[in-house]
Amino acid sequence: MANPVIMPRQGQSVESCIISSWFKKEGDEIKKGDILFSYETDKAAFECESEFEGILLKRLYQEGDEVVVLKTVAIIGKPGESADQFDDVSEIAKSEETAAAPVKEAEKVIIAAKPVYIRPDGEKIKISPRARNRAESIGISFTDIEGSGPGGRIVEEDIRRAAASRSWATPLAKSVAAETGKSIPVQGTGAGNRVTADDLFTATQPSGDDSEVRKISNMRKIIAAKMHESLQNSAQLTHHTSADARRLMELRKKAKEAFEKGASENITINDLVCYAVIRALKKHPMANCHFLGDSIRVFSRVHLGLAVDTERGLMVPTVKNADGMNINELSKQLKSVANSCKKGNVNPELLASDSATFSVSNLGSYGVELFTPVINLPQVAILGVNTIINRPADLGNGVFGFVPYIGLSLTYDHRALDGAPASAFLREIRLEIENLDLTF
Repeated sequence: MANPVIMPRQGQSVESCIISSWFKKEGDEIKKGDILFSYETDKAAFECESEFEGILLKRLYQEGDEVVVLKTVAIIGKPGESADQFDDVSEIAKSEETAAAPVKEAEKVIIAAKPVYIRPDGEKIKISPRARNRAESIGISFTDIEGSGPGGRIVEEDIRRAAASRSWATPLAKSVAAETGKSIPVQGTGAGNRVTADDLFTATQPSGDDSEVRKISNMRKIIAAKMHESLQNSAQLTHHTSADARRLMELRKKAKEAFEKGASENITINDLVCYAVIRALKKHPMANCHFLGDSIRVFSRVHLGLAVDTERGLMVPTVKNADGMNINELSKQLKSVANSCKKGNVNPELLASDSATFSVSNLGSYGVELFTPVINLPQVAILGVNTIINRPADLGNGVFGFVPYIGLSLTYDHRALDGAPASAFLREIRLEIENLDLTF
């Protein structure tokens, strides 16, 4: 009997995954433990091992497809066995082929639209970043699409179904495009942005030998969608200040010396700043929150998110219960989650934006003096840490000299925080940095 290969679930918050690469093709002999394909969650990559032996009878999805977790991805069985009983996407594929086929003169009819979903008043639209990108790229609305993912979430497959059953170009425009080879633009000038035949001759595309078009990775698509969603759905404002970094640099020097003498952790400037941020959050709990639209969830513990640059893109893993750690424990956990991200084996649960209560993004090592970090919703704030620069300052008794200062940039959601409490919180971070009292 043929066996289905199921898309694994990686954590309770992961509702769909993206197939990044297939390592086996249809007809290949499969042994138990063979790597069938690699897949990505929001920001982590994994590989799926076969639990069965036999022949790969059919692959139901292609590289780049978004698949709902626990859904059949491929079929493994004996030669000649039928895989139709598990083929839950064949009808979608057929519909897409029909929708993409050139329209002949005799076929100039409007494709019957699938009955739209009447969304109840107040029901929030849940849609995956990949599904949103797909809908925007082909120019169809997803507000009237019923999601088939967990909890009614709209996934890319739902967008493909809608695209196959709806027409966003007139029959004449399709016919002209088939005859002339013209590309159909995403939106047109007709009713409801429908593409007309005239739109085919007004749409232009840049061309030339001085550029090349490169496909962006699934990771980049997810990051782009999240950043756009954050800026589009919140009222973000950034305050900038700087803290006297002399105490910070003194502690870093002592920590380095202690590490060279056998201390367990090589505590960095970033570790010290994060430690100061945690102390400030305990004094300003309204910055340690999630904004939920009509309510605010205030956390009693600090779950710190740390922006990590990896080869695959930006990741923000969470250090849970960071407020209960001393500086050595915090340093160890920050390095651990960062390394897991770079290796690609971080727990997806720690990458969810609602896993952290506050995030820190440090660009100081790149020499950045000032920047505006973007909030990871539903968090209400994020701290950007800048490079240390020497500035003239009054040293007392009429003496002036150069003092190292570290730049701090706090972006906050004005829907949840007003300017005064946000400024007070930023000032508290500065004071904590300037007055850190630690021994190594």
